[in-house]
Amino acid sequence: MRVCEVQELGRIGWAAAYQKQRQLVEQRKRNEIPDQLLLVEHDPVVTLGRNSKPQNLLAPASILARAGIGLEEANRGGDVTYHGPGQLVVYPVLNLNDWKRDVHHYVRAIEECVIGALAEFGVAGERSAINSGVWVKQRQTGTLAKICAIGIHVSRWVTSHGFALNIDTDLSHFRYIVPCGLTQPVISLARLGVQASRAQVSDAVVRNFGSVFQLQMAVPETVGERIP
Repeated sequence: MRVCEVQELGRIGWAAAYQKQRQLVEQRKRNEIPDQLLLVEHDPVVTLGRNSKPQNLLAPASILARAGIGLEEANRGGDVTYHGPGQLVVYPVLNLNDWKRDVHHYVRAIEECVIGALAEFGVAGERSAINSGVWVKQRQTGTLAKICAIGIHVSRWVTSHGFALNIDTDLSHFRYIVPCGLTQPVISLARLGVQASRAQVSDAVVRNFGSVFQLQMAVPETVGERIP
């Protein structure tokens, strides 16, 4: 099996993580390194994707700054999104030449990975026929809320950016944006009543990622704490 190295970067600024990805992407294009999976947690930040619409940013940079939230432009697809503490943000740097040269299939595979990870905590994740990401039903209303956002970039079939899964995120920060340009609410595992640590969620995501993409995951000792 192909090897994918997992890097647990901990809490890191968005710009630093982006620079790290750019370096790894160039190395992966030259086949100097195997596929990579970066696990991070960001300081509060709103990022604007290539397809961002001005009306989906509900507060200017000055207001965001007062709330302790940064603002960055990203070369990923998608609209506006938020990253912050309590989120598991995952950046795959994969060479799709070694898997499937199909961007749509790649996004669906990410969704499958997240759905599989959520199932380990008794949460039924769903896809949307229209929008990317993973959704769950709210217990009180039965309506769908977004628990995982996906935004990717592909250059010469090497991927960057990725997905963000809400564990115990401060959901009030989403009030400054229209997440991904959609009116549906966002939700977290904690809001669903799931008390899972970041290490447990990371472990489930890594394991399912390896299974879906048929990769041997080279995991450092800092990623673990399997679910009992």
